[in-house]
Amino acid sequence: MPSKRSRALRSGAAVALAGALVLGLLNRNDGPPSSGEPEVPPPPSLTPSEARTWKAAAQKAEEARGEPTGMAAAVGVPAELRHYAERRRFLAVQVAETREQDIDLPHDEAALIPLIRDGQLVRMNVLGDDYLLYGVGAHATGEPFTHWDQRTGARIPLYDGWADAQDAEAELRAQADAAKSEAAERRAALRRTLVRARTRRRQIRAQIRNADRKSAALESTRRQLLSWYDDYDRRRLLVSEYLLLQEFAQDFNGRTYDLRVPAERRLMRARLLSYVRPQARDVILEMARRYNARFHRPLPVTSLVRTEAYQLHLGRTNPNATTIDSPPHATGLAFDVHYGHMTATEQQAIMDDLRQLESDGRVEALRETRSHFHVFVFPDGHRPSEPMIAASLDDVRPLRVAQRASGGRRTNAASSKMRRAASVKRAPTRKAAVRRAPPRTHR
Repeated sequence: MPSKRSRALRSGAAVALAGALVLGLLNRNDGPPSSGEPEVPPPPSLTPSEARTWKAAAQKAEEARGEPTGMAAAVGVPAELRHYAERRRFLAVQVAETREQDIDLPHDEAALIPLIRDGQLVRMNVLGDDYLLYGVGAHATGEPFTHWDQRTGARIPLYDGWADAQDAEAELRAQADAAKSEAAERRAALRRTLVRARTRRRQIRAQIRNADRKSAALESTRRQLLSWYDDYDRRRLLVSEYLLLQEFAQDFNGRTYDLRVPAERRLMRARLLSYVRPQARDVILEMARRYNARFHRPLPVTSLVRTEAYQLHLGRTNPNATTIDSPPHATGLAFDVHYGHMTATEQQAIMDDLRQLESDGRVEALRETRSHFHVFVFPDGHRPSEPMIAASLDDVRPLRVAQRASGGRRTNAASSKMRRAASVKRAPTRKAAVRRAPPRTHR
């Protein structure tokens, strides 16, 4: 029979284990355990010294709070930060504002350049006094800059001239031929493989399918490239966009980028994504100042302007972006704030701030279930008119429905600005306390 001493030891061990489990739950964040490095890598454009400063700020934003954070924190989401009873309305409000303000949406990087030069977009430093850009441009690649064809959704690489395009076409042809040869070799191997070697034959058939798909994709890209560069007017358009980017790259805020080098293209592409409209910048700075003054942490801002081409890339790498087209971010008036490491108190402070800004008619905001607050800024400090919102509801529908209606491709509405609105934002699914569209005086 166990002695009193052994029972006491077991009891003490159980209490200690339970305490450790509770402490672990309290310190649980949405992200993986800290490994000495921030969960999000620093922006690629930073120097080593700047990267160290940025990492210190990111670790301050991520550090354990000793209580539940992010989605694990128990918060009461105000109605102003939930979806409306008519769920399409949230995006329709932003689409309506885009229409009323007649905002041009940049479809690719070349379309960003005039907006930056005219001062319609302003740069946000990667680390400010009260905020940091947290993952902005993290998915930028070193691929060649492309022209985004709004009618077909095709992305055509930009080259300096016809000679460079011919070199690229020849490389694509060689890669396609190599894939065809690989498929032929695999088919010959399949013929030599015994019928009873079923596992091996399945493996070879899979290799054949992969080689065929690769060959077909390369050949399709090659034909598309030729169809654009063989056409004189199209070629002039593509080359003019390349020259615009090249000229801008010679003096991009005091830095120079070589568009022939993939690493340099990645750096420039990431920097282009750190821009936003001045009115959105002002709201970011206001919110960050109040947040940092109270909690002594930088406000993590995760998304600023996006081009449509970049959104397509996100759809291949970000599960939350696969079903979300993002016209609000293309306006430069939208930004996201990451609350994945924020306690309930911190989140409540942000939500109180956003609720007041929304009550003042300055923003439309939503607490999303992917650990972000989405904020859209009204540049003139007023919400769009109700008739315009009502008219925009029909332009907001699930992406899959829009794709079915257009035979699997994106719809081609009369206005390219509104064509990008064929989606619904993912948001909290709670049925209670949805916000209602308030009666407003039409402007």
